[in-house]
Amino acid sequence: MPRLSAHPLPATVRVTDDVRIRADVTLVAVPMQHLASVLEQLETTSPLALCCKGLKPESLHFPLDILAAVRPGHVGAVLSGPNFAHEVAAGLPAAAVIAAKEQGHARALADMLGTPAFRLYDSTDIIGVQLGGAAKNVIAIAAGVTIGAGLGENARAALVTRGLGEISRLALALGGEAATVSGLSGLGDLLLTCTGTSSRNFRVGRALGEGASVGEAAVIAGGVAEGVVTSLALTELACRYHVSVPIMEAVAALVTGSASVQDLMEQLLMRPVGAEA
Repeated sequence: MPRLSAHPLPATVRVTDDVRIRADVTLVAVPMQHLASVLEQLETTSPLALCCKGLKPESLHFPLDILAAVRPGHVGAVLSGPNFAHEVAAGLPAAAVIAAKEQGHARALADMLGTPAFRLYDSTDIIGVQLGGAAKNVIAIAAGVTIGAGLGENARAALVTRGLGEISRLALALGGEAATVSGLSGLGDLLLTCTGTSSRNFRVGRALGEGASVGEAAVIAGGVAEGVVTSLALTELACRYHVSVPIMEAVAALVTGSASVQDLMEQLLMRPVGAEA
């Protein structure tokens, strides 16, 4: 495992390329761009726990939307939360949320997959959980930009807070719940990704703030960050639902090269000030 070289797979884990799976539950941990093709290939009737975060740019589908399109009627859930893989692999304490349409499915999967060190909470708010996992990557890029550009910790704290407001407004417009946005898959994941140096999205943002191009930032950060593509998809989704998301729009403008960090900062600071909402 090149990304977790310090943590060998336990002897109970068998590596195989066989897509015929007989299990109580199948965890699908693949990048969003490969989710549909992997789901098409799997031969299993077990519940599927999707572990990817993001939004498909072409269709604006979240992971469970893709599952419904590829495998109609298949029982599925989404796993999300503030978790760096290397800490989970090391057995350090962590918590996450598993969401499914049916509370019974979510609770059963949480009981099955949780451990004393990895606490799993259940939810039926599949929209809020999936949006939180996607949007936090976009706000993390913006948070990284504030640090890379030398704008200070005050600016980062303000930006993250206002970014949380954008996520909340969009979640409610899509049919999600405010309580989910303030929970592990929302605020929790946002805090981790916007402050943890292990976050690739934060590192990309910091490099952009220091003057790097998107391509150069990806090299510096060790790979393309999910928030780059997600920023474009989420701003389009917000536009469809008439939701104001200026920070997400700023990230989209930055990664497409249509505006500079200085231009975007001036635009954000010049926005009208009113009651906090």
